[in-house]
Amino acid sequence: MKKPGNRPPVRRAQDGLDHEALFHRLLALERKRSDRTGEPFLLVLIHCETLIGTRAERSIAEIGIGLAARIRATDITGWHRNRTTIGVIFTSFSGTDKSAVRSAISVKIQETLRENLHASEVEHAKVSFHFFPQGDLSGRTSPENRIIPDLEAGTGDNSKKHFAVVKRAIDILGSLSALLVLSPVLFFISVLIKVSSPGPVFFRQQRIGKHGSTFTFLKFRSMHASNDSGIHREFSQNLIRGNVVSPAGVYKIQNDPRVTSIGRFLRATSLDELPQFINVLSGTMSLVGPRPPIPYEYECYQPWHRRRLLNTKPGITGKWQVYGRSRTTFDEMVRMDIQYIREQSIWTDISLLLKTPFAVIGGHGAY
Repeated sequence: MKKPGNRPPVRRAQDGLDHEALFHRLLALERKRSDRTGEPFLLVLIHCETLIGTRAERSIAEIGIGLAARIRATDITGWHRNRTTIGVIFTSFSGTDKSAVRSAISVKIQETLRENLHASEVEHAKVSFHFFPQGDLSGRTSPENRIIPDLEAGTGDNSKKHFAVVKRAIDILGSLSALLVLSPVLFFISVLIKVSSPGPVFFRQQRIGKHGSTFTFLKFRSMHASNDSGIHREFSQNLIRGNVVSPAGVYKIQNDPRVTSIGRFLRATSLDELPQFINVLSGTMSLVGPRPPIPYEYECYQPWHRRRLLNTKPGITGKWQVYGRSRTTFDEMVRMDIQYIREQSIWTDISLLLKTPFAVIGGHGAY
């Protein structure tokens, strides 16, 4: 099979298919290209697990080879899961109806299966189709989180597992210590909120977390209990879409009439964020990570924006809170989050945690 000009020289398995690690890397690169350009691609998986241990096992590799002969040279065939699942990446088909693409490819796959398997065996080879990008809220539950690996690290990387264990231990110790030490401050703020305006002490809101899951996000209430959320919805959605340029930056509305007098002080000093230590202790958030978006903000995300939420818990603080806050644009904030995800380490987290109080005291970009 002739290699496309933009693919690097690679070693292939003896069966002619790309090795699993190489195929995963090419798949991750294709996702990044799609995220950047908006051009769709299709991943087809041929699941042959039920054929393992049967006479047909020796024919599994022949299926991939036969299919490679029927597709374009720019498409990619390889082992999505070694010796059990064949993957095929069908690149750029922009402007073509998805149903027509699926129908045409299904015909080629069925022809290949019938050539290499007995009629009774064909039905045991399951085929699944995965179009990317999704382009709407279905991206939260997209197979992307499960079948397209991170470009920066494999799912079996022991160092990542160790990092996750240590990070969680720091989250538990740090959040528990903060709640105990700051309990007098938490109580005093609660009293101020209660006596200054009617309504609950805590503000609860559904946010999007790791892998697109939702959780209840806690803050001290800084607004009047009865307010119109449509003001923030319209502002944030326009900001994400690039329809407006705000002097206050990401998600921030200057002189917001919904904010109470106590609320302005809490926001300027970031004291309204303290209840999120409860989120950290419960495991829905981390001390350090990207900020969790509201569902109506997530609706406006471009595919590459979602990378800030795929494999990392949202955090109380992070690169944006320390170095950007409301002085950055939305895209700049996302790039900071993605950079943190690529480079995250225990020392990075500790450094950001130590710098956070100085960023809060400085108050730059806080509203």
